[in-house]
Amino acid sequence: MKIFLASLATETNTFSPFRTGHRTFSEGYLVRNGHHSASPQMFAAPLVLWRSLASEHGWSVNESLCAYAQPSGLTLRHVYESYRDEILKDLKQAMPVDAILLSLHGAMVAEDYDDCEGDLLASIRSLVGPTVPVGVELDLHCHLTDQMVENATAIVLFKEYPHIDFAERATELFHIIFNCVEGRIRPVMSLYDCKMVGIFHTTRKPMKSYLAEITRLEKSKEILSISLAHGFPWGDVSDMGTRVLVVTDDYKAMGTALSEFLGQLIFELRHQLTPPYVNIEVALEEALSTNSGPVVLADVADNPGGGAPGDSTFILRGLLDRGIQDAALGCIWDPIAVAVSSEAGEGAQLDLRLGGKMGPSSGLPLDLHVTVTKVVPSAIQTFGPSTNPSISPLGDAVSLNCQGIDIIVNSIRTQVLGIDAFFNLAIAAKAKRILVVKSMQHFYASFAPFAKKILYVDTPGTLISDFTQIPYQRVDRQKWPWSKI
Repeated sequence: MKIFLASLATETNTFSPFRTGHRTFSEGYLVRNGHHSASPQMFAAPLVLWRSLASEHGWSVNESLCAYAQPSGLTLRHVYESYRDEILKDLKQAMPVDAILLSLHGAMVAEDYDDCEGDLLASIRSLVGPTVPVGVELDLHCHLTDQMVENATAIVLFKEYPHIDFAERATELFHIIFNCVEGRIRPVMSLYDCKMVGIFHTTRKPMKSYLAEITRLEKSKEILSISLAHGFPWGDVSDMGTRVLVVTDDYKAMGTALSEFLGQLIFELRHQLTPPYVNIEVALEEALSTNSGPVVLADVADNPGGGAPGDSTFILRGLLDRGIQDAALGCIWDPIAVAVSSEAGEGAQLDLRLGGKMGPSSGLPLDLHVTVTKVVPSAIQTFGPSTNPSISPLGDAVSLNCQGIDIIVNSIRTQVLGIDAFFNLAIAAKAKRILVVKSMQHFYASFAPFAKKILYVDTPGTLISDFTQIPYQRVDRQKWPWSKI
């Protein structure tokens, strides 16, 4: 038996000031023919796992492109087409194959392609025909389209946010496709549109209870997998929104009924699912009134993991204006400041203009007098299980101290994922009174175990939390929160 593997993943914020090109992918993760590092990126990890599982079953593996780009703006048309065509070329050369497994994101948008994953799957299906099993793992912040479902055999999404279960879901998908190839099962998918838009944290109720119910239902022998596509609200495409996907073993009617039941259930919970956002003033007051720390402030609107620049100065200005010390902030994306500080070296004191580079949503730049406390070329952070974490590059990074505040400044735009983003820059984060992270929720798994309190701060920025204020052009607004159905 021969299995074909590939990955092409990025999350597109169509309102981001950036474009996603070859350089964005090369800064993220770009590997061919399975030459992965010891700690591959999150979307590469499934390919490594699938290769191992295939070997256990005596299958041969043909691996094509594995490409990941930090969430950003529209992917350039020629970039998407070149990567798609590379995968298709490799597939042609590998044929015949007995199965295909793909690690994708599900919210990749390119110039003239609103549904890159659907286009890729349709192209693959046209090559291999209707009978070759095609399995797909997706991020739960995807636009789960009819085109994807029509051209795949089975689709499995991450269940957790933060996405700590990517390896478990990859294993689940492998066994579905393996059993399909062996003729033991016949996967059939049922998709239900929940007619809503939202951001849902699986770390708190009612989502924790909802996931527990899904897990209970999956124990039925007729049900192979259940996924909730949260959707990605900052992607202006017609299929943006929340959907439920049920994969059964040839029980279409059951899958249709169950997907509708679970979809209606999540709709009934919609008012309870919105994260408890607070503004900057409230967040700082609450942090200062908390007896001990650290209090973690999540700068959700400037989250590079959702396509934001990561260079906004709003919370930092609030800390400085109040004279707050014993605080740390990570990370401000400012390659110019990194270059100047690195050249000056550790211990140097200098005047520096920081942040506020990419436009009004970034705030005004800050003119600061800083001390360079640490310089780390090619800095990293980790995400996921400590036994086999995913590596995320920060680029060249420096730690600056200004009026008692430690600030991480980095050259590769990325959200804060792990506490080691601070440790690796010699910042004793756990001893701080206030920690600011430019992240929406992925930080939670690493920071929640020691945080005294976590506050989600609705700052100005690219990721507007009030969806009714986003200037969509293509999104279907016949759903909540626009429609009050």
